[in-house]
Amino acid sequence: MRRIGPYSLFSIETGRFRLDGGAMFGVVPKPLWEKRIPADERNRITLAMRCLLLVGNGKVILIDTGIGDKHEAKFADIFGIDHAHSTLEGSLAKAGYAPEEVTDVILTHLHFDHCGGATRRDGERIVATFPNATYHLQREHWEWAMQPNPRERASFLKENFEPLATDATARLNLLDGGGEFADGIELLVVHGHTRGMQLVRVRDEATTLLFAADLVPTSAHVPLPWVMAYDIEPLRTIEEKDRILGTAADEGWHLFFEHDAEVESALIERDGATFRVK
Repeated sequence: MRRIGPYSLFSIETGRFRLDGGAMFGVVPKPLWEKRIPADERNRITLAMRCLLLVGNGKVILIDTGIGDKHEAKFADIFGIDHAHSTLEGSLAKAGYAPEEVTDVILTHLHFDHCGGATRRDGERIVATFPNATYHLQREHWEWAMQPNPRERASFLKENFEPLATDATARLNLLDGGGEFADGIELLVVHGHTRGMQLVRVRDEATTLLFAADLVPTSAHVPLPWVMAYDIEPLRTIEEKDRILGTAADEGWHLFFEHDAEVESALIERDGATFRVK
């Protein structure tokens, strides 16, 4: 646990899963990326689903929710979903909070590994996991996910997010662009990975932390050309990384990695025309 400004920050581990290593690293050759993250016999690499809890100023704010537990056995096998050591609810409890105490949920985007825990099964119904929270999302991204393109359709599972608009107990706040979310919390909107993804920057006079979501999913993705094949506009991802990581390196921001199974956060520095972890 660390503090930034009025907020206590808790890393919330929600489990592990696996994705194809080639898809995670795009044009980077396997002999290079496998030195960083080894692949299993199905060419999958192990990834974290690490969320962030901010507590302060009368708010309990959760950033992303992991993959959830609504999936069937085939889905769990394909993606190697592992909740043996951590779950969303269990990690929240370790931090001292129940789902009912969460006041706000910031969803960076609606790919299933980021928003699956936003809803849960309640008998035959699917309802909001956090009944007293307002869920915050970019309007542009909501519309993008509700009418998915063929490339991303498999990543947008509507059971994960559509109930946020139809469940009478859920509160959905669609945002029109980035900017200040709360005192010391700012949203940065990017479009290379998916349209309208929002990053979360938390800062005070001494410290800045960036929840990098899928702009920089692991510490291995810090170098500019190391981008995912999942990105809808990889060149735009590189441009966004160059701009945001340039500021992060120059100003000493901490990057919080949502998917790195080993490294939770790190400082970065310039490395010629690219960047590296310090």
